Amino acid sequence: MPAEIIDGKAIAMQIKSEIKEKAAAMKQKPGLAVVRVGDDPASIVYVNAKERACTEVGFYSEKYELKEDVEEDELFKLIAKLNKSKKIHGILVQLPLPAHINEEKVLFAVSAEKDVDGFNPVNYGKLFAGNNYLVPATPKGVIRLLDIMNYDVSGKNAVVIGRSNIVGKPVALLLLQKNAIVTICHSKTKDLVSECKKADILVSAVGMPGLVTKDMVKKGAVVIDVGITRKDGKLYGDVDFNGVKEVAGYITPVPGGVGPMTIAMLLENTLIAAKNQGVK
Repeated sequence: MPAEIIDGKAIAMQIKSEIKEKAAAMKQKPGLAVVRVGDDPASIVYVNAKERACTEVGFYSEKYELKEDVEEDELFKLIAKLNKSKKIHGILVQLPLPAHINEEKVLFAVSAEKDVDGFNPVNYGKLFAGNNYLVPATPKGVIRLLDIMNYDVSGKNAVVIGRSNIVGKPVALLLLQKNAIVTICHSKTKDLVSECKKADILVSAVGMPGLVTKDMVKKGAVVIDVGITRKDGKLYGDVDFNGVKEVAGYITPVPGGVGPMTIAMLLENTLIAAKNQGVK
C-alpha cells in the first residue's frame, strides 16, 4: 500500500490561521524584518514568500534588499537599527550571504530575543541544553509534522542525512529531546544504505535530488524530505518520491511538504518573540 502523503501545505495553512487569530487579538502587530544581500534567485523567492506570509497573518513587515557588494559595516548598522526598533520583534537575515561577509558575525549581531531564525549562538546553546526558545524554523517544522501526526518518536530509530547547522544538527537535537535513537549521516558515512534501512524516521537535508531511493527505506518508515534543489524552474527533493512512496508509511512531498511548514514556524517564532518582548 502506498505511503500516506503528509500535506505540509494544508497543515501550515491551519497553523497560519491560528497565528492570524492570535495576532488580531494583540494590541500591537508582531513585526518581522527580512534582510536580503545580493540577488540570489532562490533567496529572492524565499524573501518574497515570507513577506506575503506576514501580510496573510496580519503582521507588520519590513524588507531590506542590499547590494551584493555591500560593506559589512553597512549591514551591521542596519541590524543594530532593527535590534532597537520597537516595531520589529523578529529579524531574519536571509542566507547564504556573499563570501566577503562573515556569516557567523552577522548571526551573532542579531539580538537573541529577535532571532526568529534561531541561529544566534545564544539560542543555539539553549537548544543544545534542551531549553528551547527560538528554534530554527525548518527543524521545528519537521518536529511539528510528527506531532500533528501523533507519531510517537520515543524509542524509534531516527536517521538524519546531513549535518548542517541550519537543519541537520538541530533536527537531530530535537529528535533526541523526544527520546529518539538518533544517527547523523553525512558525506563520510561508509554505508549510507544500511544506516538508512534501520530508520523508523528518515530525514534527508542535503540538497541532492534523488539521493534517497526505495532500496534505502525501511518498510513503513516516516520519510521527511527537507532537501530542495531548484533546476530548470522546478523544485526537487532529496527523495525519489515515486519510488519511496511504495515502501514508506508516510512521506512528505517536494514542494508542499516541509517548505510551507518552515514559513509557518517562522511566523510562530515571530509571535513568540513579540510576546516575550512585552507585546500583549
